[in-house]
Order: sequence, then structure tokens, then C-alpha cells
Amino acid sequence: MTATRIDGKAFAATVRGKVADGVRALKDSHGITPGLAVVLVGEDPASQVYVRNKGLQTVEAGMQSFEHKLADTTPEADLLALVAALNADPAVHGILVQLPLPKHVDEAKVLAAIDPAKDVDGFHVLNVGLLGTGQKAMVPCTPLGCLMMLRDHLGDLSGLNAVVVGRSNIVGKPMAQLLLGDSCTVTIAHSRTKDLAEVCRRADILVAAVGRPEMIPGDWIKPGATVIDVGINRIPAPEKGEGKTRLVGDVDYDSAAAVAGAITPVPGGVGPMTIACLLANTLTAYCRANGLPEPEGLTA
Repeated sequence: MTATRIDGKAFAATVRGKVADGVRALKDSHGITPGLAVVLVGEDPASQVYVRNKGLQTVEAGMQSFEHKLADTTPEADLLALVAALNADPAVHGILVQLPLPKHVDEAKVLAAIDPAKDVDGFHVLNVGLLGTGQKAMVPCTPLGCLMMLRDHLGDLSGLNAVVVGRSNIVGKPMAQLLLGDSCTVTIAHSRTKDLAEVCRRADILVAAVGRPEMIPGDWIKPGATVIDVGINRIPAPEKGEGKTRLVGDVDYDSAAAVAGAITPVPGGVGPMTIACLLANTLTAYCRANGLPEPEGLTA
């Protein structure tokens, strides 16, 4: 058996198309364009590329993009003042502060300062609590993208055994809450779980988000399972030349693909969905703030 390859790049393009359609309808009916503000503190190259891509895709979806680039020496008080200004700006419907932040800035304080209704990253403790109690919340982008792909591939998730390997606040915990919301039977595992291999083998849905390259081999996969690999790890690739690297996931793709029913590749799987869901969350935030129907197929 060779697993079906879940093409996250193609699926993300579909999501962005739905967002663009929703934005166009809002402009036609209400004359207002949703706006996303992204704040970058420092000169981290990976973050700069990510923020640039967010800005480009925001504009392509027909939204307003507001980019704020601050020096890595920016005082915490200045960053908090910017967040307060964005909270009060009626043209801004979504706010994202790119992580990580410099060491002198209290990350938790900055995230807590974002208006929960504009918290399109879903990291504010109010949104975490709402999600955990099964209420309407802004949902972290990566888990939301995973859920969308699972629903698209499997349809009804009710009653399926789901194992989430990883317990981070960004992916593992919210992913488990989303799967519970779709009536899966959910186990949260991690690197210290006893007999992790056997736990994984029980999964109809296996979500790998532990941050260890190719940690999960094919013989940990239940035949026919759907595998969502959230991991993005850079490892040496001597076959490409001295000093070269390549990206791999938390799952050993080749051995897993020989057993699983479906699997996301790395790269080209979950990654493209993160920005697509950021745009979807911005559209959702606008609709909720204005009492409008939420965009169909773009929320949890």
C-alpha cells in the first residue's frame, strides 16, 4: 500500500481562494476591506521571510496588509503601545505579533495585550480558554489547517482514535481540543510517553508535532491511518553537497507512506496551510466583530 499524498500547497490555495471570495463579497456588500497587521521585532531572517510571505498573500486575498518592523532593541513599553494602537484601529481586524520576541520582552505580556477579538494567532489566554471549553474562539492557525485537511480527506471524524504527539500550546494542545470538538477519542502523547510506539499504532489519525526529525517510523503507524506531520526540521544533506541541508518532518516519510492510508509531506503539507488559515482567521474576526455570518468552511 502506498499512502495518498495530502497536498497542503494545493489545499491552501483553495482556502485562500475562499478567503478572497469572502473578502470580495464584503467589499461589494459593506464597502469595507478586512485588514491584517503583522508586527516583527528584530532581524531574524526566517521571520522576515515569513512576514513578507504573509504580507504578499494578504494583499493577494484582497485584504489590507499593515506591516510594522521594529528594531530588536525596541523597549517592551513601545511594543505594547503599538499593540494598543492596533487594538483601537478600526481598519485592523487581525493582529499578529511574530514570535519569538527578543529576550528583554515578556512574550506572555505582549500576547495578553492583543484584543482577543483580533487575536488571529489564537494565543490569547481568553481564546485558549474558550477553545478548551468548546466555545467560539479564535483558533491557532496550524491546528486549524490540520483540522481542515482531515475533514476534507476523511469527512466525518466522529469516533476515530486520534493521537497527537506533542503538547505545545501552539499545536499539540489546541489540536487535541479541535479533535475532541469533532468527537474523536483523543490521546495526547509526547517524547516521554511510555511505549510511545504502541500508543501511535492505535491511531486512526496521527498528528506528529514533537519537533524531532523523523522520530516516528513506519512501523509505528497503524495500517491505513491518516498521518498529519506538523514537524519542520532542517537536517544535513551531504548528498546535495558540503554544508547543504534539507527539510524533514517528525515522521519518516518513506517508511510511513508504505503503511499509512494518507500522509502530509514535508515540505508542502501543513506549512502552506498556516498562512492560509491566518487569512481565514482575519476574515472570521471581521465577520464576528460586525455580526455577520462566518465564512463557510473556514472555521473550526
